[in-house]
Amino acid sequence: MASVCVYCSSSDAIDARYLGLAADLGTALVEAGHSLVTGGGAVSMMGAIARSVRAAGGHTVGVIPQALLEFEVGDREADQLIVTPDMRTRKAAMDEASDAFIALPGGIGTLEELLEVWTSASLAMHRKPVIVLDPWGDFAPLKEMVEVLRHRGFVRPTAERVVTWCTTVEEAVRAISIAPPDVYPLEHNEVRDV
Repeated sequence: MASVCVYCSSSDAIDARYLGLAADLGTALVEAGHSLVTGGGAVSMMGAIARSVRAAGGHTVGVIPQALLEFEVGDREADQLIVTPDMRTRKAAMDEASDAFIALPGGIGTLEELLEVWTSASLAMHRKPVIVLDPWGDFAPLKEMVEVLRHRGFVRPTAERVVTWCTTVEEAVRAISIAPPDVYPLEHNEVRDV
């Protein structure tokens, strides 16, 4: 059983299919014996996945900064709700509580969270799976951008490979149990932008 951190949208302006994706992933995580870590929100995809995990009998941990809790967007139904003083502390607490990371479609906050765990994985600062579940290609430009950066020498091939890209919930859940590829040892001249 893994504790799976899911990064996703907190926007209410998105299409309902994204809420369905989050709910489906939540159910599948519980069916596979996993628990959930989120950013502690009760809105949009974050709320949808947490509710689906609990509905299926799973355990949820939410980690939310005090400022967002005061906006009354916190998941007060979470089995454990951790309130942090700021966003940086929140991300560190989410990382610490998680055995794997899945990014669903989302905005700049989701991108920031994904890129941070991707970067640290590429530098062998953790050996936890980093997964992108992107059924409709929302993150395709990001994937293409990283490919371009690799071709231009800014990104090592091993850094690009530490992320598993999936288009179905089933693929993403299977990927949780697959160890990421080794990224070290690096030669001295390889230590550059991940």
